[in-house]
Amino acid sequence: MKKSKTAIIKHIPDFLDYCEVEKGLASKTQENYQRYLQKLVSWLKKAKKDNLKPHQLTTDDIWNYRLYLSKYRDNKGKSLKKLTQNYYLIALRALLGYFTDKDIVSLPSSKITLPKDAKKGETIKFLKLEQIEKLLLAPNTKKPIGLRDRAILESFFSTGLRIAELVALNQEQFTNIKDKKDLELSIVGKGENARTVYFSERALSWVKKYLETRKDKEKALFINYRSKKDVERRLTPRSVQRTVKKYAILSGIPIFTTPHTLRHSMATDLLNQGVDTRIIQEFLGHKSIVTTQIYTHVTNKRLRDIHRKFHGGKNIKEE
Repeated sequence: MKKSKTAIIKHIPDFLDYCEVEKGLASKTQENYQRYLQKLVSWLKKAKKDNLKPHQLTTDDIWNYRLYLSKYRDNKGKSLKKLTQNYYLIALRALLGYFTDKDIVSLPSSKITLPKDAKKGETIKFLKLEQIEKLLLAPNTKKPIGLRDRAILESFFSTGLRIAELVALNQEQFTNIKDKKDLELSIVGKGENARTVYFSERALSWVKKYLETRKDKEKALFINYRSKKDVERRLTPRSVQRTVKKYAILSGIPIFTTPHTLRHSMATDLLNQGVDTRIIQEFLGHKSIVTTQIYTHVTNKRLRDIHRKFHGGKNIKEE
């Protein structure tokens, strides 16, 4: 770990690039982080701490920033809602996580705590199976690009891959798959984020069909056919986001659909089939079971239905 000589404020642009390139976050998420961190910049300047380095940030600074958020009033005298305050804190927590990933000395992200009900009322967005089917059938698989896109969509739904993990896949990871019905990849992600993912027979079959059209020697599994031959042809996270959005529109499913929506949909489908939450945690690569518990919208409904079906007291005779 090293102490950075650069002020926190000047690290923010690099953090936003990191969100896109390494984390593969949606462009909208990046925009939100940028907007929320502007509040941090305003507070640092107001507190005359605009030159504060990451290792100089203290728990007292965190507390004072929280007070600033709670007392903030806009030009019309309107305060920030509790949930909105949490968004600002989540952005700061992500920035601290970035410092840790880059071996920059700073407070750990765990120092940014949120109320237990921080996400109360917030629901995740996922697709029903019939909507997933429409999305998967949208690409024109008679063309190489359509085959590539079908393989991408199938891979997302089969594995629960994050977008950064998907674009980082290489052809060499799929060698000797001719006779395989499924595939286990144990080298997805880096460092402590490395995990095992599983390609279903269906998803792997589409990857095979796509690879049969590839005659190039590009390292990347998923490439941009429109790139010039002398430049990196690996698909970028933003290109994949645009691809998913295009097929969401073509198939007539909800326009909120993103690669992360497919990750949510995969987890939701497994839970609907009775898979334990801790198994889902392993599939998704969540470090904490708390993160996986965002899918309680499924488990709660399933528990209620089971209770009604098997524990309604129907077999007890009434006097």
